[in-house]
Amino acid sequence: MTDSTRPAPSALPSQASRFWALIPCAGTGSRALSAGVSGPKQYQPLAGQALVLHTLAAFASVSCLQATWVVVAPGDDFFTHQKVTSLVASCGGETRAESVFNGLQRLLDEGADLNDWVLVHDAARCLITPEQIDQLIDACMNDAVGGLLALPLPDTLKQAEQGRVVATLDRTDKWLAQTPQMFRLGVLCQALAQAQETGVVVTDEASAIEAMGLAPRLIKGSAQNFKVTYPEDFSLASAVLAARQASTLLERKP
Repeated sequence: MTDSTRPAPSALPSQASRFWALIPCAGTGSRALSAGVSGPKQYQPLAGQALVLHTLAAFASVSCLQATWVVVAPGDDFFTHQKVTSLVASCGGETRAESVFNGLQRLLDEGADLNDWVLVHDAARCLITPEQIDQLIDACMNDAVGGLLALPLPDTLKQAEQGRVVATLDRTDKWLAQTPQMFRLGVLCQALAQAQETGVVVTDEASAIEAMGLAPRLIKGSAQNFKVTYPEDFSLASAVLAARQASTLLERKP
């Protein structure tokens, strides 16, 4: 784990908006389940503990966050048996967008301000680092819209029909969206509510913001910040965590 003495992000702007993290954690992991994984993927064991606990450990090391809230499905008691500093909201919905919207409402109920920033992060992106979270905060804290971690598309992009290639698409301006995605709490609430009313398909928070005519900022992330989705992803994530742990042990040796 990253040293807690790591410098915090640069000073807050004059209005001193606070920063909150929101981790939607109410999904069943249907793609992992269909491939033989038993139960929600965020609770599957990985490198000695549940996958989501690696995610929460990274956010726990970001000193400027007011709090990290985990949104779980009603009746989910996983966190009652865990020692975590994160707060739990049992208001998860049928979709990710619903869970995020409900979580934002809980933040407001608990004293968050509409002008505060919220960082929404996938529970299954367990390789996120405190440094990457700080990087996003530093880049977006004075931005008019907010933004997200993302990667320029590295591979050739194909368009398919019935399992066959029908076109090769220009990848020059294409990015792979990641999380966290950071926006003002009030604006994101409004964006998600409008998407629901108009039937706009929301696959991430940025897509809801875009539907309002706003342009989120892209902040280059890391290829290691992938979303654990399929069974083989667990092996890759485990290998990355093992390499990080080995590197930390070497650094601590006199």
